Order: sequence, then C-alpha cells, then structure tokens
Amino acid sequence: MKIYQNSLRNRIFIAMILLTLISSLLIAGMSIYQSREQAKDYHSKRLQRKEQAIKEQIAYELRKTDFEVVTENLQFIFREEIYGISDIHGMPVNMYDLQGRLIKTSKPKLKADSLELQINHIILEGLKTSDTRRYVIEFEEDGKKYLSSYSYLTDNQFKNIAILNLPYLENDDFMNYELKEFLTRLSGIYVLMFLFSIGLAYFLSKYITKSISRISDRFKEINIAQRNDKIVIDESDAGELNALVMSYNNMVDQLEESAVKLATSEREQAWREMAKQVAHEIKNPLTPMRLTVQSFQRRFDPADPDSQEKLKEYSNSLIEQIDVMSNIASAFSTYATMPAQKSEETDVPMVTQLALDIFNESYITYEEDAASLFAIFDRTQLIRVVTNLIKNAIQALDTDRSPEIKVSVTHDKYNVYLKVKDNGTGVHEDHQTKIFEPKFTTKNSGMGLGLAMVKQIVENFKGTITMTTEVNVGTEFTVQIPRSR
Repeated sequence: MKIYQNSLRNRIFIAMILLTLISSLLIAGMSIYQSREQAKDYHSKRLQRKEQAIKEQIAYELRKTDFEVVTENLQFIFREEIYGISDIHGMPVNMYDLQGRLIKTSKPKLKADSLELQINHIILEGLKTSDTRRYVIEFEEDGKKYLSSYSYLTDNQFKNIAILNLPYLENDDFMNYELKEFLTRLSGIYVLMFLFSIGLAYFLSKYITKSISRISDRFKEINIAQRNDKIVIDESDAGELNALVMSYNNMVDQLEESAVKLATSEREQAWREMAKQVAHEIKNPLTPMRLTVQSFQRRFDPADPDSQEKLKEYSNSLIEQIDVMSNIASAFSTYATMPAQKSEETDVPMVTQLALDIFNESYITYEEDAASLFAIFDRTQLIRVVTNLIKNAIQALDTDRSPEIKVSVTHDKYNVYLKVKDNGTGVHEDHQTKIFEPKFTTKNSGMGLGLAMVKQIVENFKGTITMTTEVNVGTEFTVQIPRSR
C-alpha cells in the first residue's frame, strides 16, 4: 500500500494510526496532569495537617505557661519551645505580631531579609479578608518550591494574639520517581499497542475497502463505446454496498441507452453538417457560373470580330468554376471514405523524404537525427499526412517576408516525432481550439478538411498531433508516433 496516495484505504489506515497515537498521547498527558494535581493536593493537605498539629502544641504550651498570654510575651513563652516544635514537625516556625512584625522564629540564624522581618501588606490584607482565617502563598527559593501558610494564633478566649507562618517545602522527588517509572512502563505498552494497531489498521482498511475497490475498478473500465458488464456482489457485502451497486448497474443501463441515442444523434448531426457544408461550398461557384452565363447571353454577338476570344473567355471561366466544384466533391469524398489502413512497419524518415520530393520550393528544408526510425503506420497515409501539413504550411506563409518551412524527424526512447514548422501568419488565439475540426478553415479557399483528416489518420495509429503557434511569427505541428523498434 502506497501511503502517499490519497485513497480511501490510506485515509482509513492513517486515521486509525492517528487515533491510537493521539489517544496514547492524551492518556500520557492526562496521567502527568493527574499526578501533578494529586501531588499538589497532597502537599496542601499535608500542610494543613502539620499546621493543625503545630497549633495544638502551641495551644498546649500557652495553657501551661506562667506568663500572661499576650503578644508581647510570646517571645518569652516560646524562647526554647519553638525549636522543639520545629524539630518534631520538621519545618520552620515563624511568629509575627498582628502588624506583621517578626516576634520569634525557629531558624538558628535570621537573614537580614525584609520579607522575613515584616509580612507583606498584601498577605496581611488577604489574611484579614479570608473566610477561613488562613492565607497560603506559593514561592520559589534556590530552585525549590514552597507553600507558606499564614494563620492566626488565639488565646484561651479565642482572641487573636499573633500570626503563625509555616514555610513548607514541596518535595516531589519520590512522586516524580514513581511518575517516571509509570510512564516508562506505559510507554512500553504504548509501543506494543502502536505496532499492533498498525497491523490491525492495515488489515481492517484492506477489508473495508475491498468491495469498494472492486466497484472503483469497474468504474474505471466503463467505456461508452462498448458494452459494460454489471456488478454482482457477495451477499456478505450486500448490506453496505447494495445501494451503490444498484446505482452503478442502473447507470450502466442508462449509459447503453444514452450511447445508442448519442451515436444516432451524432450520425444525424454529422450528416446534416456535411450536407450544409457541401451545399454551401457548391453554391459558391454556382453564383459566378450563373452570372457568367447571363452575361454571355446579353453580350455575345456572333458577328463581333472578337466573338471567338470572348467565347473562349466565357468557357475558361465556366471550366474554372466546374473544377472548383469537382475539387470540393473530391475533398469531401476523400474525407468521408478514408482508405483501409495497413498496419505495416514504416521507416518514417525515408517516407517523409519521399513525400517531400513532390515539392520543388527551395525554402523547404529537412533534417533528421537518425537514418531509420520505424513505427507501425500505413506508408501511403503517412505520405498524405506529410503532404497535407506541407500544403497547410505553404498556404499560411506571409508574403511580406522570406518564406521558410522546416521539416524534421526526431526520436526518443519510445516515440518518433515528425515536425513541420513555418514562419507564416500563425493562428489567432480564438481559432486554436478549432483548428483540427472538420470544415473549419482560416483561409479564403478550401474546405477545412486537411488537418481534420491528418488528425484522424494519426489517431488511428495511436499517435497524437499538437500545434504551437504565435501570431505573425509562425506555427509548428508535431506528430508523435509510437516507435516499433
């Protein structure tokens, strides 16, 4: 299966792979997010438990002290006890007065830091307005994350006497280790799932699109010029594809009917067009013939000494118009009854030179890149192709400049190329798409059948003919014929 092809099978395959990959990433991302949320919740609750335990121990010390329980005496009441509390709970303990000034700390050495000596006014305001009488902030120090809680200490009558501050270090080493181990094991499972999903996606996409591919292949084989077979599907596929198959079979029936109608209509239209063209072309010389005869009746005088000369003039005029009518009939007859083609191996350069021998114009040049190039082509019809292209080029020449017609035969690995190039008037952009149509011509004379006949001959031998042109510069016709050897 070629992945770069934008087929239904590939889209199903890629969609299933992406679904597995995205779900794996989402599960991994959700696991990391959940682990971090759990760690955050764990640290928050652990800080609350430690805070409650420290408050209970502080309350016990306040009940048994001999000092009056006021803010000013707290530094004496907890002179030594604060260190024991800090050691038991494994975290620093700071006490501030109600204005946020530091009273007592368990730290052995106090840094000269304004934040430690005085609580920030934002924290004080947050603590005062808190419904829970508690305020927690997060901060980092030396690359470590901390939670710092602020709450009120009360005396036995529940009167606020101080602010308790507990900086709590969020140590996630163990949790990060467990998360890493979990993700490592999960990634191994994901790799196995991904490999399994690739195989499953391949076979499922192949199974799903098998019947559709059969129908698609049949669509590609449809040809209006031949009878098309209907599709018969297995009963196992009927449920999913029955509507599509019925539509295809109905289309085949309609196509056959349309092909018959189209062929009949095209034949009738072709005959109508041919009849109109023949009538038009024959009518053109009839008018001057009628005028010539009428003039002859009025002006001819047997006694006139120049009567023989005038009779000869009138006769030549009639003969000329009769020749035109004969040429018209011959041209249509030639186009309508093409001789049976012979599938023979023909030496294209040799036959081309043979066709050029009938032209005596000095401005016609010929060149080739090989002495012999063979193709399956009727020898006689190849001569007709060359002569028609040369005649067309001669008629297109510009009389205001030096005429030039170049004929060449070249080749590549698979094809022979016959080219006829002139420096004539070129073909106007509006006429370029019609140049190979029957009865189309840009010249004052002729029936416009020469290039149409050439195209028909070339295509009968599986070749092509193309034209490149530029107005007032020239035109080049290229005939491409498949090589036989």
